[in-house]
Amino acid sequence: MRMVDLIEKKRDGEELTTEEINFIIEGYTKDEIPDYQVSALAMAIFFKDMTERERADLTMAIVNSGDTIDLSAIEGVKVDKHSTGGVGDTTTLVLAPLVAALDIPVAKMSGRGLGHTGGTIDKLEAIAGFHVEIDKEEFVRLVNKDKIAVIGQSGNLTPADKKLYALRDVTATVNSIPLIASSIMSKKIAAGSDAIVLDVKTGAGAFMKTVDDAKELAHAMVSIGNNVGRKTMAVISDMSQPLGFAIGNALEVKEAIDTLQGRGPKDLEELCLALGSQMVFLANKASSLEEAEELLREVIQNGKALEKFKAFIANQGGDPTVVDHPEKLPQAAYLIEVPAKEDGVVTEIIADEIGTAAMLLGAGRATKESEIDLAVGLMLNKKIGDKVTAGDSLVTIHSNRDNVDDVLAIIYENIRIGSHVEPPVLVYGIVTE
Repeated sequence: MRMVDLIEKKRDGEELTTEEINFIIEGYTKDEIPDYQVSALAMAIFFKDMTERERADLTMAIVNSGDTIDLSAIEGVKVDKHSTGGVGDTTTLVLAPLVAALDIPVAKMSGRGLGHTGGTIDKLEAIAGFHVEIDKEEFVRLVNKDKIAVIGQSGNLTPADKKLYALRDVTATVNSIPLIASSIMSKKIAAGSDAIVLDVKTGAGAFMKTVDDAKELAHAMVSIGNNVGRKTMAVISDMSQPLGFAIGNALEVKEAIDTLQGRGPKDLEELCLALGSQMVFLANKASSLEEAEELLREVIQNGKALEKFKAFIANQGGDPTVVDHPEKLPQAAYLIEVPAKEDGVVTEIIADEIGTAAMLLGAGRATKESEIDLAVGLMLNKKIGDKVTAGDSLVTIHSNRDNVDDVLAIIYENIRIGSHVEPPVLVYGIVTE
């Protein structure tokens, strides 16, 4: 088998066999196939696409390029959730205890985030003492005992994906549906879950800027999951403005606590119920999405979800009293209001730019070496469609420096006020096949 023949085959729009795909990924992982040939193949895939079978084979070849996690010692159907990113995306902090409160195992592997705010682990570490450095046996024990635990990503998972992603980044082939879908799904499958729920974002703060592109990616990933024996569903959700009100690590933990008490932002609660319903349904704990949502609402109302969050925090060394006393979370030295300059209606909040403003405060990482300040961030006081009067606070800046002119400039440029706007749709659709 010669790589040049396989590049030519895909260039001409032909279908690669399972053996050919395995040969490519195995050879590339072992440095036997050079970057320039895989670059050429990536560009051929970009223009000629892949069939559903090719996409599934590519995903599994990437999974098999490294270690996989065996979660078979955990009882029940393990359901994982993945979001394609966003600003103020606090869903995992809410969903993990919410779903675990219904006796569904949530065995979560998470990373630290680059970008606007930290990853799930960074957010949880805003709770004093909380840590994810637990061994595999303790991880399994905690999930079997309380149905919930979070561990840091470790081991040599999907090394082929790391190499491919770096290459796509510098060859203008990032935006290829089969390459994006196989990249995301390979990591989820290698992490050992039985079923996968995907939150595919669309809008200014998302990777997929249009609803049609997001739907295409969602269908691609759901198809891959179902084709390789993982029950998979997806929600297509809006990221034209940040989700919820909080952007920042400790601020998002506080917002998650509010949501588990039934007092959170309506959009965050709605999305968590949509994603959680799919998780409950795929775990065979409800016969329909509607029944699943009722069960989730019940554990919010009766306090079981909040109790589960406390148990989860305590199990991993954190101080569970922050749930009842969120003032124990890290606090910023300065609270600075951003007043509206005119009357009207908020017509636009450009999510990724507002995220950048939070990162400048120290809420996120610009590079892997950046230190995160867990206390800082932004609290939105107005969302799209809200009326404002000149002088009303649009945003409260939580900062540990008193001069925030750079942040103010970004906020004013990216929160727009006009006379009328249609309120945005939050959930554009559910994909089940």
